[in-house]
Amino acid sequence: MKKLTVEDLQRLDVAAFQQAEKLPLVVVLDNVRSLHNVGSVLRTADAFRVQEVVMCGITATPPSAEIHKTALGAEDSVSWRYAADALAEVQVLRGAGYTVLAVEQVEGSLKMGSFRPEAGRRYAVVLGNEVKGVQQCVVDACHQALEIPQFGTKHSLNVSVTAGMVMWEFARCLLLSPSR
Repeated sequence: MKKLTVEDLQRLDVAAFQQAEKLPLVVVLDNVRSLHNVGSVLRTADAFRVQEVVMCGITATPPSAEIHKTALGAEDSVSWRYAADALAEVQVLRGAGYTVLAVEQVEGSLKMGSFRPEAGRRYAVVLGNEVKGVQQCVVDACHQALEIPQFGTKHSLNVSVTAGMVMWEFARCLLLSPSR
């Protein structure tokens, strides 16, 4: 097996990426404190051509050397913006017709794997602070919660790992599905 080069992979340049059709998914970061996690989420959002990343509360925004360290330039390709309040942003997204899902461990959550995003709908997922998770008031404002089943001893996954798993699931279902 020969490893593929960047040229072999025929990746889009930033201008082409910005014009390309996007996965109908907005990722909302609710008080994510680690700049490395923010950068990692941006880089993964680039990989799956996510529509937008919204950074709320204490979540840092580019330009930042620490964000760039993990984003590796994705902060220039992915559409992102800052919103001061995650709850207000969830309400705006709901009003714009998005199905908003908190990614959180809550009573009655939908287990990832059993949840199937539907083509033609727009979604937003809210990912929370590394210690406290998604704020309860934000969870309450979402349509539903999505949970990644876990089988080990730890309570949760790193927020950037969770983001990658969730973005992949949306891309798998909406972009790679045989029905597309």
